[in-house]
Amino acid sequence: MKRSLERALALISPRILPRPAPLPSTLIHLSVVVVWLLLFARAFFLHGVVAWSTGLAYVAYDTLLLAFVTLKTLPLLRPAAPLDPASETRSLPAMGVIVAAHDEAAVLPVTLAALLRQVHGLMQIVIADDGSTDNTRALLTERFGLTPAADGKLSAPSSLYPNLYWLRVPHSGKARALNAAITVMTTDTVMTVDADTLLDDDATYAMRAAFASEPKLVAAAGILVPVCGKSLSGRLFQWFQTYEYMRNFIARFAWMRADSLLLVSGAFAAFRRDALLAVGGFDPQCLVEDYELIHRLRRHSVDHGLGWAVRVVGDAHARTDAPGTLGSFLRQRRRWFAGFLQTQYWNRDMTGNPRYGTLGMLMLPVKAIDTMQPIYGLTAFALLLGFLFGGHRAIVVSIFSVIGLKTAVDLAFYLWCIHLYRRWTGERPSSSLWMAMAAALAEPFTFQLIRHTGALLGWLHFLRGGHSWGRQQRSGLVAPDEH
Repeated sequence: MKRSLERALALISPRILPRPAPLPSTLIHLSVVVVWLLLFARAFFLHGVVAWSTGLAYVAYDTLLLAFVTLKTLPLLRPAAPLDPASETRSLPAMGVIVAAHDEAAVLPVTLAALLRQVHGLMQIVIADDGSTDNTRALLTERFGLTPAADGKLSAPSSLYPNLYWLRVPHSGKARALNAAITVMTTDTVMTVDADTLLDDDATYAMRAAFASEPKLVAAAGILVPVCGKSLSGRLFQWFQTYEYMRNFIARFAWMRADSLLLVSGAFAAFRRDALLAVGGFDPQCLVEDYELIHRLRRHSVDHGLGWAVRVVGDAHARTDAPGTLGSFLRQRRRWFAGFLQTQYWNRDMTGNPRYGTLGMLMLPVKAIDTMQPIYGLTAFALLLGFLFGGHRAIVVSIFSVIGLKTAVDLAFYLWCIHLYRRWTGERPSSSLWMAMAAALAEPFTFQLIRHTGALLGWLHFLRGGHSWGRQQRSGLVAPDEH
């Protein structure tokens, strides 16, 4: 039985090998590093604000990105299209949900409760149990009426919930658990939901409607709202991450309009099942298997002239457990950034490649810059401290003038994103505009530096060839009786 399971997984879990880097890609990636070295060296030979050229480049690049996102999101100012009366009766694709879980008994009750409440229902809800050793077995048998089957075999439906199933696999990571579930499911579309993610009651209906309205859609992201613990650090991290997530989803809308969206969070995403099978499923070797997958879907679409689309669905909402302590936040961002570097390296042949359109000529070159952006940011901060404590008063005054202007731009962009986010998603952030303004003012020398530190740790993790995720701690969406 174990050998047959391994053979099935091997069919859709190929090892992704780095591809040769063409000259344009090599030049783009190399230039980002060379420019950083040259700008850093200027600090020791120039005077005035140009001595802080690393910081100026960082500010200029970030401002250009904000301008791009602003222009691409202007359509969100237009009134939403009126609801089609026939939309309620159109044929929606059958959808199944996969919840990959390893020792997630503390959060599974609330996650499954939300899935079982979904309007219009789901054909299949599969718990892909990745070799759990905690209370998961007792939870699923006693509270949810499931009986385990042999490893790799889908259980019989729950005696309490006819669309709920249990798939047990030996512990080998989230990607392999997802792939195992994909092979045994029968629905046209599949949704991946993390065990610590709580869907709104109509979230899966919104996803199914998106696939029904666009035949070429193969991957779609929902809107996620972070939830942290109730401690002081949890409240602070939730405050900053709430606005970070909002800006990120507005940015995803912008890149979607440029047909270059790459980031579809596996915590709440939906896919056409046949497309997943066509590209080999999720890659178990990658630290961010959801992000890497979209690159292969994009590549496959171009290679075969399929015209596949990737979207973010503004009316599909969920809440997800987010890190509420410094340690857990840094571990998460270390993994995210190391996985981002992995993916950029493995797909480096697409960067600067006109064959991939805007994705190859704009999005991936931007991602090449993003590999070094945190290094630019931390270098700029270190130089600022050096000038400040080195008695270079004139330089420091000039630098803070630039920072003041950039903070004003960031504040305007914060408010812009909040306005668009409300129009697009209908969600209203729990914090007031005053709290948003406070976050914009506080972020450059607090949360932003912590993010960059996580990215620096990600660089070290990538260079060492690390594959560990680190221990995950749940604090935001734990079931009440599991505290």
